Amino acid sequence: MARVVVLGVPGETGLWVADLDAGTVTAFQPPAGSALDAASKLRASGAVILKGVDFSVAVKSADDAFSGHLDG
Repeated sequence: MARVVVLGVPGETGLWVADLDAGTVTAFQPPAGSALDAASKLRASGAVILKGVDFSVAVKSADDAFSGHLDG
């Protein structure tokens, strides 16, 4: 099972890598010409790409998430 997730947030052009085992999140620029670079370009044009993740939701803050709030 994958323990690393690449994600993007609406309104931000960059991507992030979340390493669940290490507990880290790092800014990420995919290598030029890579599959992730192609996906990032699709995202920039408005596409939503989802693979290997079965739940994702954006909230205003970590406090909202820890309080169980679903909408931000």
